[in-house]
Amino acid sequence: MSKLALLGGSKAITKEAGDMFKWPIINQEMEDGTLQVLREGNMSGTDLTKKFERGFADWHGLEYGLAHSSGTAALQCAMYGVGLGVGDEMICPSVTYWASAVQALSLGAGVVFADIDHDTLCIDPNDIERHITPRTKAIMVVHYLSYPADMDAIMAIARKHDLKVIEDVSHAQGGLFKGQMLGTFGDVAAMSLMSGKSFAIGEGGIMITDNREIYERAIIFGHYERHSEVKDENLKPLIGIPHGGYKYRLHQMSSVVGLEQLKKYPAEMAEIDKAMNYFWDKLEGLPGIRSHRPAKDSGSTKSGWYASHGIYVAEELGGLSIGRFSEALAAEGATTCAAGCNRALHTHPLFYDVDVYGAGKPTATAGMPEGTDLRAITGALPESEIIQSRVFNIPWFKHFRPEIIDEYVEAFKKVIKNHKELLKDDKARQESGQWALTARKN
Repeated sequence: MSKLALLGGSKAITKEAGDMFKWPIINQEMEDGTLQVLREGNMSGTDLTKKFERGFADWHGLEYGLAHSSGTAALQCAMYGVGLGVGDEMICPSVTYWASAVQALSLGAGVVFADIDHDTLCIDPNDIERHITPRTKAIMVVHYLSYPADMDAIMAIARKHDLKVIEDVSHAQGGLFKGQMLGTFGDVAAMSLMSGKSFAIGEGGIMITDNREIYERAIIFGHYERHSEVKDENLKPLIGIPHGGYKYRLHQMSSVVGLEQLKKYPAEMAEIDKAMNYFWDKLEGLPGIRSHRPAKDSGSTKSGWYASHGIYVAEELGGLSIGRFSEALAAEGATTCAAGCNRALHTHPLFYDVDVYGAGKPTATAGMPEGTDLRAITGALPESEIIQSRVFNIPWFKHFRPEIIDEYVEAFKKVIKNHKELLKDDKARQESGQWALTARKN
């Protein structure tokens, strides 16, 4: 049995990775198109952006696409689009990036957090109904760590209680739930397309929907230069100035990159899926770790495997801390296999106590009946509160190259086989995660 690198042995991972982890993959068409936009001074136009929106919406089989300067902006416009406003509540999983939730505060709404499912790590449908109040307007569904949420159960709850559903697909562009594309189940979907995401166009985002009213409300809110597209007779007299005071236009250098990504991303997604499933197939059955992926015969997929993690089961390795386990993997050359994920948002005071706009009372409840306690409505979320000890980053392979992937497999096997040696000096600190989780380069 080879000695762990952490304890003075040789690393399991020795091969040069090359472009194995480089992302996004840039081609000549992207470079030429970007230069053309620059040379024509067409950065702030909308002609290429509208082509990209049309292509992205068509890819999902939806009627409308509206590109934004960021995923955060797209999500805020989706919230405004469904009518989220003063005194309303939006239910959101606690474990997600902050942009799934914070913008609700700027609209005068509050956020009630629900727990995550033990296996999927997405919002737990069984925990949604206990968080519904007379003020609940919408459910924010996040396909977290590129894993599809249970849309059948979620949509049934939404229909029962007449709630709007927003899908945050920032981690899972192109993914499927039971054969249907993510982002096509709810009333509207929005997502980040920044350069670290699997569908990467630069700093940008997009909102997609079949609902004309949602689309027009989003235009009115943050796209003053598109107000001529508004057909609603009640809104027409109000056009010209963005109602939110925001300018969310996507610059066209990102749009031209997005047009090329529509052509090549499906093939890249398939290559990543092949590589990542190969990695987990090789590790299947080892104690202490579990793959975080849908069953192969379920019709659900992880799309581009953005920010993918593994599940850690400490009791199968003698109680070895996830921090010590991750340290050992890093020493073997798997340098990005750190413990933890996004911190649970319900533990941050912004959603309960902070007066953002100087109203003299907490912003989250400023428009709600006196005595409204969002912290109490959220309550305890046991799965969200222990998540940092249960998950760890895994390498994000962009190509199917078994000779490199196999070395990472050996690193995991080596650490697991030698876990008793790690228990002798297990002083690793408990990981607490990060508020802003962005996928690591490998």
